[in-house]
Amino acid sequence: MSSSKSLDHRKNAMNQMSMLRLLVLGGLAPLAASAAHAQTADSGAGYYYGGLSVGQSTSRIDDERITANLANAGLATTSMSLDERDSAFKLFGGYQFNRNWALEAGYFNLGKFGYTSTTAPAGTLHGQIKLQGFNLDVVGTLPLSERFSAIGRVGVQVADARDSFSGTGAVQVLSPNPSKRDTNYKLGIGLQYAFSPSLLVRAEAERYRINDAVGNRGDINMFSVTLVIPFGRMPETTARPVAVSTYAEPTPAVMVAPAPAVPVAAAAPRRVSFGADSLFGFDQSTLRAEGRAALDKFRLELDATTFETIRVEGHTDRLGTARYNQALSQRRADAVKGYLLGRGGIDAARISAIGRGESAPVTKLSDCPGAAPTAALIACLQPDRRVEVEVHGTQAGDRPR
Repeated sequence: MSSSKSLDHRKNAMNQMSMLRLLVLGGLAPLAASAAHAQTADSGAGYYYGGLSVGQSTSRIDDERITANLANAGLATTSMSLDERDSAFKLFGGYQFNRNWALEAGYFNLGKFGYTSTTAPAGTLHGQIKLQGFNLDVVGTLPLSERFSAIGRVGVQVADARDSFSGTGAVQVLSPNPSKRDTNYKLGIGLQYAFSPSLLVRAEAERYRINDAVGNRGDINMFSVTLVIPFGRMPETTARPVAVSTYAEPTPAVMVAPAPAVPVAAAAPRRVSFGADSLFGFDQSTLRAEGRAALDKFRLELDATTFETIRVEGHTDRLGTARYNQALSQRRADAVKGYLLGRGGIDAARISAIGRGESAPVTKLSDCPGAAPTAALIACLQPDRRVEVEVHGTQAGDRPR
């Protein structure tokens, strides 16, 4: 077999590779998290991370072209076996600049692919390619819920392609071990689930553009499950329920006429502040058991009150983006409102909920300087993370105080 014909055999073997269906991540049930400040892990502050991906790589070997080129060399293909799948993995590290953008670099090994053709006159042609290299990606993250995010990536990769060819009988190979290092693009999409601030899981589909060492370019696809370990991402902060009362004692009843059986006096507004860390888990707006207990106790204290209005306000600290903090504070205010309504005895038209985000802090910038979410800064800003409930109404005057 001539040198050009041998190269043609290899070219056609690896020329066309196509994308398979996107891997779908499903069935990950939300897991309960321990008490935490929801802003710490998504505060917008940067952190480093590392990870490992394992999965399967796929290619498509063009057996029709291999057969055609063997025929051009005077050889008829009697059978062909294809090896188009292999195990793959990658090791990587990155830096998460904020909630939406990261830069990631790593090493990948896409495995090996090959074929064996049997010919007449009697002979065999065997070809194989091994692929590994390094990549640099920009990774975008789009939050879909409190724990799920969609991710996309685009980057460059330098891949080493190492080929091997062998022939027997009527098939001769003149260049048995060509190799090529080339720079190309890579793309990827997937889903990410945050089990905790220190453990993320991804399911991804990635496409690598590859030069196969004999002058052809094609695509190798990798479908993987990934563990991501953040470094320096602030852990959950455990806090005891905080119920700082700023109640004002109601004005004593003044008798100006024969009193009814139960004298009634106008009550001053009652305002209670609950620490957000005591009501909700990490990055959640679902009330924890401790939070429900604190609200139940508060509700019992108001049994003798005729409500005019109840106002629930959610507040966050200044860590993170204003937009995210506003949305988080509104979800939490709505959760408290919904729970109080669910306990009965409150007219839904008389209770309102509003999120104020980071606009009304208790602390001053001079009290808690800095921008990086260190443990000390997060602890200092704890008073800013709160849900306040203000009640306007009247209370039975003969109730013991």
